[in-house]
Amino acid sequence: MEIIKFDDDHAIELAVKVIKRGGSIIYPTDTVYGLGVSALNLHAVERLFKIKKRPESKPAPIMVKNIEMAKKLAYIDAKTERILREVWPGQVTVVLEKRSIVPDILTAGLKTVGLRIPNHYFTQLLMENLNEPITATSANFSGEPSLGSAAEIIKIFNNAYPRPDLILDARELPLSPPSTVLDLTSSQPKITRVGPISKKDLMEMLK
Repeated sequence: MEIIKFDDDHAIELAVKVIKRGGSIIYPTDTVYGLGVSALNLHAVERLFKIKKRPESKPAPIMVKNIEMAKKLAYIDAKTERILREVWPGQVTVVLEKRSIVPDILTAGLKTVGLRIPNHYFTQLLMENLNEPITATSANFSGEPSLGSAAEIIKIFNNAYPRPDLILDARELPLSPPSTVLDLTSSQPKITRVGPISKKDLMEMLK
């Protein structure tokens, strides 16, 4: 498990190499630290579930570069696209009907997938260089609180097996709950988890 400061000149290059070879990274976002592997690499996704000790009955969200990338993973009509442009980039994960390219293990066999574009310059720079979707599940053990401290993350994963290949250390992130979850798979938008974006603020965006 390698640890590097997220603002190191080689951080992005190293993170891209790790993902491209099927490895895993822990990276800062605009909410909590995320655990990322290539979302379309079945072996990498299977290892992600082992690292998190996450049951396969729990789906994992995906980070995308832009709406064009999201359209390759999910069915997005004009109305849905207008909503996405209001809430992204930001602290909102949107649940959409998935395309077959998304591995079933990532969605717990469901026909839906959670997608997000974080509003964080590092994640956006990472995605520009990587140009492929990666997982955006929180960097912790399943059932445990999400973490915003690199020191805590290093501590819990240091003696774990398997463990992440690379930790991008951004020290303490601003205190934040995980993202708000907005389900757009039915005719009426539905908030299934309230996070940094309140229901009131989200409804204001959707007007």
